[in-house]
Amino acid sequence: MSEQTQQQGTSQARRVVVVGAGMAGVQTAVALREQGFTGPVTLIGAEPHQPYDRPPLSKAVLLGKAENSAFEVDFEALDIELALGREALGVRPADRELDTETGPVPYDVLVLATGAEPITLPGTEGVPGVHLLRTLDDAERLRPVLVRQHDVVVVGAGWIGAEFATAAREAGCAVTVVEAADRPLAGALPAEVAVPMAAWYADSGADLRTHARVARVEPGAVVLDDGSQVSAGAVVVGIGARPATAWLTGSGIELGPHGEVLADDRLRTNVPDVYAVGDCASFPSGRYGERLLIHHWDNALQGPRTVAANILGETDAVYDPVPYFWSEQFGRFVQYAGHHASADRLVWRGDPTGPSWSVCWLREDRLVALLAVGRPRDLAQGRRLIQAGQEMDADALADPARPLKNATAAPR
Repeated sequence: MSEQTQQQGTSQARRVVVVGAGMAGVQTAVALREQGFTGPVTLIGAEPHQPYDRPPLSKAVLLGKAENSAFEVDFEALDIELALGREALGVRPADRELDTETGPVPYDVLVLATGAEPITLPGTEGVPGVHLLRTLDDAERLRPVLVRQHDVVVVGAGWIGAEFATAAREAGCAVTVVEAADRPLAGALPAEVAVPMAAWYADSGADLRTHARVARVEPGAVVLDDGSQVSAGAVVVGIGARPATAWLTGSGIELGPHGEVLADDRLRTNVPDVYAVGDCASFPSGRYGERLLIHHWDNALQGPRTVAANILGETDAVYDPVPYFWSEQFGRFVQYAGHHASADRLVWRGDPTGPSWSVCWLREDRLVALLAVGRPRDLAQGRRLIQAGQEMDADALADPARPLKNATAAPR
């Protein structure tokens, strides 16, 4: 038997345990099978539900158009062992064991895919009528709120806040959104891009209040720090999320400043045979020259393929994607590709007060990021141009009638 065959046989015999049964965890288990891994694979999830997709929770599931969003994966046919309703409590790398509520689980390779958890509003833990929207149970608790058309206060005008406000308005609720910053999406987009989006709230009949901080929540009302009160039959908190990694304290697995697992460019942690993928992990991007922490669906879909390839060890797979996400809010389809933090120029395509427009970010004339509102063709072409590191002609780029692929710079 050749040395390579022996190595492959050893690799296939290893037991892979994946912690987290969301998109990143499920796709890691599936990718292992798709790439030919024949060893035992166990998928451990804290929730008792069949693994499900999260984006529909703020849309179809919340509005009662779908009962759930379970993944269409035949785990039995793929020989993936499901261990649901088992919360992970810790890792002991020296013993190669994962501690769970129901006892230790041995592993040869461990994949951390526990995602992120919503940040709570201080002082509201356990207060009746205050909700988060992260899990299937959260969506099921909120569904009757929309059916009864309560007055709803949404705390936070980020992506999840906007999507919930959209669903609540569609259900006929009176909606007030309170945001501590001076604009929606303050943490995600620069002011010149986000400010035009504020008009979307009024257009939909929602009341957006900026520079508004919550002092406390009382029965039937949210009290702001200026003393004003907003009627609230229900309060939905959408002020961000943090990596769900507190359970890793003391494990020796290195965490970053946001509590995320610090993975390398192959999604390996500092501990041998432990990988991290999805919302719970950051990774160094060669494309952007910085470490990225991405809390979006596409990252949880793409990263697992790299993890699976590196577990099998047949290729040396580096993870350096063009980040991508989308949001449906107030009748608009918003898409974003890339990472604009290092851009030195911004180019508009179209009128931001209109129904469809795009914004392009350039660095040294190369397209590094793009936001498209109702312009999916811009997004599709832009994503490929970012991937290619293509230099652009900024003047041609500013013409919204000109396809992005025809706005590239002439060869030098």
